[in-house]
Amino acid sequence: MKIENTPALWQIRKAVKPWLSDSAQPVLFGCSGGADSMALAVALFIERSNTKVIPIVIDHGLQEGSAQITSQTIERLKQIGFTQVESARAQVTMTDGLEASARRARYQLFNQFIETYQPKYFLLAHTLNDQAENVLLGLARGSGARSLSGMAVKNNVFVRPLLKISREVTTAACSEASIEIWSDPHNEDLRFTRVRVRKNLLPIIEDNLGPGITEALVRSADLLRDDADALDGFAAEYFNQADSFNLDVKELERLPKAITTRVLRLAIYKAGAPAGSLTAEHIAAAQALISDWHGQKEVSLPGNVKLLRNSGRITLSTQ
Repeated sequence: MKIENTPALWQIRKAVKPWLSDSAQPVLFGCSGGADSMALAVALFIERSNTKVIPIVIDHGLQEGSAQITSQTIERLKQIGFTQVESARAQVTMTDGLEASARRARYQLFNQFIETYQPKYFLLAHTLNDQAENVLLGLARGSGARSLSGMAVKNNVFVRPLLKISREVTTAACSEASIEIWSDPHNEDLRFTRVRVRKNLLPIIEDNLGPGITEALVRSADLLRDDADALDGFAAEYFNQADSFNLDVKELERLPKAITTRVLRLAIYKAGAPAGSLTAEHIAAAQALISDWHGQKEVSLPGNVKLLRNSGRITLSTQ
């Protein structure tokens, strides 16, 4: 397919080019059929050179006609020029909301394709708007710096090259390339918190504080990520030389609280707490053994991990 060098598409091409190189390893990318991922698809196809690029299309099975939407997306990818397109049907187990459950099922399949193809990168089509929405959702939850820092451009094999590009640009790029896109009805459904942020909250903020709020939120995320990376690094440096099951209270008291809480989190997870199970309340209770000690009993945490202050030390056990 012949595609002109148009302004919006050129921005996306520049964003994806650094992640493509002549390599024996392929590059995979997720494609839903929406404007963001179809714009990513076009740019990757143009810039691929000798790199094998394979689209991955996931049918979540959550909407009527989802199989047909998947087939249409595959056909459009082939019209762009992709000769190999992989697809799979997700098994979504509803546990903690539709969006989170679907995401977990989707990434489970992504990881299976990663295991099969051993790609150099797996590209995702999250945009600047997605990043801003994440920051606002983090603020609403009262999250810390790591959560407010949003999504990283690179997280192991996963890469998000469009985080500095707006949804307006991806839509324009699809129009420039005459690519049909699928509009997910869930993106208009106000039952979902993210949609309410997108449709209601962000426009109100922009109306009252002026344009550029989305970009400002993303800049804040970038700054907070730098801070979170530094604090995580300092905490890991201390943790790696400490006895993680027997922490010295006086040493912890000398550390800034932002470091202490990170050390405690690392220790609790190492002791056996399930990944992602710790809340702010859990960490506050653990921190109180150091900063608000008045003889309280042991703190019970997920994974049957228990923290006890005894003789000037914080001991961790799963007994």
